Amino acid sequence: MSEATVIQLLEQRNATYKFLSRLFKIEVDQEFYDFLCSMKYPRTGNANVDAGYQKIVKYLSTPRTGVLTDLAVDYTRTFIGAGNDGYSAAYPFESVYTSPKRLLMQGARDEVLVIYRANGIDKNDSWKEGEDHIALELEFLQIIGERLLEAYKADEDQKVDSLLATQYHFLHDHLLAWYPMMAADIERFSKTDFYKGLGELTMGFLETDLEFLADILGIEEDAENDPQTLA
Repeated sequence: MSEATVIQLLEQRNATYKFLSRLFKIEVDQEFYDFLCSMKYPRTGNANVDAGYQKIVKYLSTPRTGVLTDLAVDYTRTFIGAGNDGYSAAYPFESVYTSPKRLLMQGARDEVLVIYRANGIDKNDSWKEGEDHIALELEFLQIIGERLLEAYKADEDQKVDSLLATQYHFLHDHLLAWYPMMAADIERFSKTDFYKGLGELTMGFLETDLEFLADILGIEEDAENDPQTLA
């Protein structure tokens, strides 16, 4: 694989992590909606990724009035919900899916906070949600990916290996240890193809990226240890 191809691949990974983080972080506003409508959506060969993109494209290409309101309502329905029992929405927090009582601000939040700080990263003061929110976990992988790209360009092989390992272990031990359960809840609670598509797209991309990282690092993934089978 040529250097230019590797750089392009790393850039695409970072862009996808940034894109997914933004979609989970807040509702779609007019500026981001216009950007979504102008995007070119690729075919990747991954069934979940392609099905997710197809649902999003179908939603965006169907003329409708009040689209931003519809998306805002579905965002609230899907990720915030109307109840407080931990089972009323696809709550976007690792703690909800990894704590026995599905509560916020549990051990998972403390674990990812330690990882962020160990990598010199802290959340912005304006962010009021827990550090284990999926948008922040995706953004963490984007930031590490940006460092990885710079290290690759600078031929810092040892740093490249270290950053690849950081991404792999965070994706394996955190995001993919709980996101499959959230993806099932997104399918259950969302009413628009837009957010159903986001759920599938994210699942497919995370699966593919874990395989990519495992291949580069020479790590053998198997069904027994694969976090995608735990749910």
